[in-house]
Amino acid sequence: MFEVIPVLDLRGGGVVHARRGERGRYRPLRSTLCEGSGPMEVVRGLLGLHHFGTVYVADLDAIEGTGDNRAVVTTLAANFSELRFWVDAGFREAAAVRQFLERSPGDAVLGSESLAGIGELEALRDGGAWPRVVLSLDFRDGFLGPPDLPARADLWPERVIAMTLARVGSGDGPDFWRLAEIGRTHPHTRLFAAGGVRDQGDLLDLAARGVAGALVATALHDGRIGPGDLPVRGG
Repeated sequence: MFEVIPVLDLRGGGVVHARRGERGRYRPLRSTLCEGSGPMEVVRGLLGLHHFGTVYVADLDAIEGTGDNRAVVTTLAANFSELRFWVDAGFREAAAVRQFLERSPGDAVLGSESLAGIGELEALRDGGAWPRVVLSLDFRDGFLGPPDLPARADLWPERVIAMTLARVGSGDGPDFWRLAEIGRTHPHTRLFAAGGVRDQGDLLDLAARGVAGALVATALHDGRIGPGDLPVRGG
């Protein structure tokens, strides 16, 4: 089954609407699924749309080094035990990942733009935390992160996100070229698309290309992807 993973972008305890990775311009979320932008009500609205199994959380305050939304993530995990949370909290070092996994039931997303170096992945690879690690390969004009990481698939965990920040919230469509390149060179990776998904057609196209799933926000909240469009069968 192709997996659609809703995204929560958290700032100051609320959910904001991400657009093109321009974080200074993010504003509180306005959604057809709920009344406000509180994390609890947003997740309830998403679950009213579809029985999702995973939710991706980007803690923007932690990523930007201005604070964190740790308490919000803890509350969500406690109230929605049926969900698995993938959390990007701007992890730079392996020690921070281990600390997060010790206190959280979710999985840690290591965004390449935040990583101090590939040594952090090497330190995690041989430990018990590795099955709960997700790698996000972050792109804007080019790759964001340790320059040797794209060629070091031996340091990639099973699940890898291809995150094209300029397409987030853009309605420009997924980055099919980049997904195809990663899929061609690393065919055994469980690859997840992030950025630009517009509608069910994009989901079906991604599934047909063998992509494992997609991170989606805008198209869920503005109604372009509705309950009749989910679930999506893989190719």
